[in-house]
Amino acid sequence: MTLRRFGRSTPMMIARRILQGIAEIVSYLCMALLTCWSALALYYDLPIVRLRVLSAVLYLLLIGAILLLGKRNLYRFIGCVLCCGLVASWWLTLKPSNDEPWQTDVSRPAWIDLNHGHALIHNFRQCDYRAELDYTCNWSTRDVDLSQIAGVDLFMDYWGSPWIAHTIVSFDLGNGQHVAFSMETRKQIGQSYSAVRGFFRQYTLISVVSDERDLVRLRTNYRQGEDLFLYHTRATPAFAQSLFLNYAGVTSQLAEHPQWYNAITHNCTTEIFTFQTMKSQPHDWRILLNGKADEMEYEQGELAGDLPFAELKKRAYINSAARAADADPQFSARIRAGRPGFTGVSGNNGSL
Repeated sequence: MTLRRFGRSTPMMIARRILQGIAEIVSYLCMALLTCWSALALYYDLPIVRLRVLSAVLYLLLIGAILLLGKRNLYRFIGCVLCCGLVASWWLTLKPSNDEPWQTDVSRPAWIDLNHGHALIHNFRQCDYRAELDYTCNWSTRDVDLSQIAGVDLFMDYWGSPWIAHTIVSFDLGNGQHVAFSMETRKQIGQSYSAVRGFFRQYTLISVVSDERDLVRLRTNYRQGEDLFLYHTRATPAFAQSLFLNYAGVTSQLAEHPQWYNAITHNCTTEIFTFQTMKSQPHDWRILLNGKADEMEYEQGELAGDLPFAELKKRAYINSAARAADADPQFSARIRAGRPGFTGVSGNNGSL
């Protein structure tokens, strides 16, 4: 009788133990992630700099005590969640500011006045580079006739992982003229970009409006280890003009009301898909892992060129052409010469 009962109950007991084991592993993984985020939030974002290390250490000791003294895993989990909730409640009260000691290249946020079919861009940036960190910035006011906007080009900038890229959107004004928008981290003097810091409240977001000899040449000719690819999209003039207005709106909004940058939720790519023009776009995981955004756009038929994607991407690589063009006033024309899609492109009503 005992053996028969043991035999019947064993599969159920094994399944229960497996589920309990999985639940325990998941709960400890969640506790580890919550604890790590909370400690780093204190370490990076606590306003009193000299207390950052101490506060992070004390927080870790508190979580350690909860794990040691908690009699059940459920109590430990609840304790970790409550502690993380307290840190998150404080963290969400941190407000961004436009009044900081900014680096020279992001010291003047652009804003755009719209009037009678024209866009007047204030603080249009044109930096003259001698080295990555040695430059002179010139700021001007530029008038754009919206009716002259004929298309949209997309730059993809990689600096390491093929899964993450920086995107620059450039508008074709005709006659070889382009206006480029780059949504970037606005860094203070002495700051450099850190992927880890990008998950916390270390940077605000800025919309840099510039020409390609500034935004593109910086990344191809002066920075090390960055690879740029240039695609022409099939956006119609009507769509391009609408997208430009979206960029103009968010650029002026950021100039008045600063917003935190976040490596996942508020960055150079996710901001594009909050525009009214882009809200009809289907959700795709490649919006977050934006190094694959060009592949996503290709699959949706938005990139011109009529080539297999691998060949299109190979021919979209512009570093050598940009280095050769360097300070040439025809920089934009030279980096496009011979690239697929830039001659005889027929538009459609697609999106970016």
